[in-house]
Amino acid sequence: MASREIFAGIFLLVALYCGVDPFKHSAISGFPEFEAHKVDLPPYSEIPAERDRENLLQKSDIWSFNQVQAPESVVFDSLGRGPYTGTADGRIVLWNGESWTDFAFTSPNRSDLCNPKPSIFNYLNDEHICGRPLGLRFDKRTGDLYIADAYFGLMKVGPEGGQATLLATEVEGIPFGFTNDLDIDDEGNVYFTDSSTKYQRRNFLLLVFSGEPDGRLLKYNPVTKETTVLVRNLQFPNGVSLSKDKSFLVFCHGHPGKLMRYWLKGDKAGTTDAFAILPGFPDNVRSNDNGEFWVAIHSRRTMYGYVNGLYPKLRKFFLNLPISAKLQYLLTVGGRPHAMVIKYSFEGKVLLVLEDSQGKLVKAVSGVEEKDGKLWIGSILMPFIAVYHLK
Repeated sequence: MASREIFAGIFLLVALYCGVDPFKHSAISGFPEFEAHKVDLPPYSEIPAERDRENLLQKSDIWSFNQVQAPESVVFDSLGRGPYTGTADGRIVLWNGESWTDFAFTSPNRSDLCNPKPSIFNYLNDEHICGRPLGLRFDKRTGDLYIADAYFGLMKVGPEGGQATLLATEVEGIPFGFTNDLDIDDEGNVYFTDSSTKYQRRNFLLLVFSGEPDGRLLKYNPVTKETTVLVRNLQFPNGVSLSKDKSFLVFCHGHPGKLMRYWLKGDKAGTTDAFAILPGFPDNVRSNDNGEFWVAIHSRRTMYGYVNGLYPKLRKFFLNLPISAKLQYLLTVGGRPHAMVIKYSFEGKVLLVLEDSQGKLVKAVSGVEEKDGKLWIGSILMPFIAVYHLK
């Protein structure tokens, strides 16, 4: 009986601590409006189990080590020049064949705050000043580079680079909070994601922890200069890619771990369905010349993360413990980085799985671009681009 009373007393003290967080040591300290939301997850038995037992991503080449910090998106222009990538200090840089050169900027207010720093994470506090270019796409008709800047919104810059022009910052009177990725159709319409209206990228872990259902899939019309909402109430929408025949686009729905399909043509136009259930938390998606889709996945979904997704009160209880945001994130992803890239067919079937399950070389994958038999792999957690040679 005494042991039960002691246990009950300890439980009550822990519950009181989590409810009050007196020393402000929790991952959500300083965010009194934080709420945890239920995630609409598929049955655990339906989460794909295909694995890369050889950890083939560990055979990637490290390219430009410490020359590009946190390259999210990697692209090439219509003339084959590149790669181009956006970096943590707010620049878009171009590889000219010998070295990296500045190509474009999204922020009109760059200063010494934006100078190179020793760590990727040192940039977070100033990102809203320096800019953070994430998704990049070239319009093949004009040579313009379209940019999803996390803070400034949808932008573009001409073929010669320079200061990017702002195209859109809000829709339906609600400002973009976290502009993330984009793609462009043959008429110049831009499809892009706003991952959250509540949390900016510098607080992306809070978005990961909360499951806030305020993300949107959007469309920008370059003729009318109007932005419309295609899909709303999304939980961390991210990468966007049009299909080869332009009949639909796919986008990554982060928290549910799904690749969603939005129909653009035919009887289903304007509707959304699940294209594929993913084994983890996705970032960007890119198509190749064959019409297949490469999906970048940060890590496999763990049972801990799955249960927390279904039970938001339990998740908030754990988040109120005196455990740092970094450690909470590591618990969610299984204790260590786990990079993964998956190739899907035009019909949504798994064709290839590439992993670095130990995070030895490729710690996480943010974007994948296939060109000339190689995968160019970017990551917000790496100070280099990884290059994997396809067989």
